[in-house]
Amino acid sequence: MESSSVSGNQLAAHIRAHLPELREAEARVAQVVLDQGADLVELTVGDVAALAGTASSSVVRACQRLGFRGFQQLKLAAARQAPRPAEAPEADRDPAARALADTVRAARDALDGLTATLAPDRLRTAAELLDAGSRILVVATGLSSAVALDAAYRLRALGLAVDAPADPSTAQLAAGLLPPSAVCLAISHTGAARTTVDAARLAREAGATVIALTSTAHSPLTELSACTLVAGGQDLILGLETVASRLVHLAVVDALTLTLLELRGAAAEQALYLTAGISADYLL
Repeated sequence: MESSSVSGNQLAAHIRAHLPELREAEARVAQVVLDQGADLVELTVGDVAALAGTASSSVVRACQRLGFRGFQQLKLAAARQAPRPAEAPEADRDPAARALADTVRAARDALDGLTATLAPDRLRTAAELLDAGSRILVVATGLSSAVALDAAYRLRALGLAVDAPADPSTAQLAAGLLPPSAVCLAISHTGAARTTVDAARLAREAGATVIALTSTAHSPLTELSACTLVAGGQDLILGLETVASRLVHLAVVDALTLTLLELRGAAAEQALYLTAGISADYLL
């Protein structure tokens, strides 16, 4: 999506997806924009520069690096954001209530911002590549492993030949042995998980096609990818920043599955019928 058409909670997702490519001062400016939200419209370039501890010229450069013509265009996008919900007094909010509210808000913001970072044509391209692949290898590590398992199950349920090794060494070995007709789906929130990037590199060196599902627009993983699906997750708290990203990555997997269902037609329907019959045995 073009930055000029970014609106609402999409602005935060757009900025977070591009944060890693900003210089230090520019990143501080971007963080001020994220922190201010819709209140940014009340600030001048000088105000933002002071809050970021940098020069006004860095504010303008940060706006341009994020795809805006300048600060005014960024302010227009910020003005379209939904106002922040009123915070309840700390005395009236226990830790559990606050944690629940923050978690739900982070998930909602991440999902709302998905259309700002993932274009339908990119999703369609990924589905076409997967449909054409002779076999699919899904690789991930850490918290992204849960998304990889879900992706592998759903792709297999559509009749595709899928492998998703849990062990990183096994995944890298499988990647290096892929035929050129295969596809490697690599999933990483940061796009920098070493074992996942190594597996993707081995897959590409083997001639296979690499598809990346990540939260950052530019990373070591995206440099290896023929098709990148960017689904920016929102920060929650230190150590839990990938909670929202996992939810939005699962949403992308769902959308990818539905797109593949249309592409594969009768073959997918037959596979789903078999899957439903097997699953029914576990619902009794």
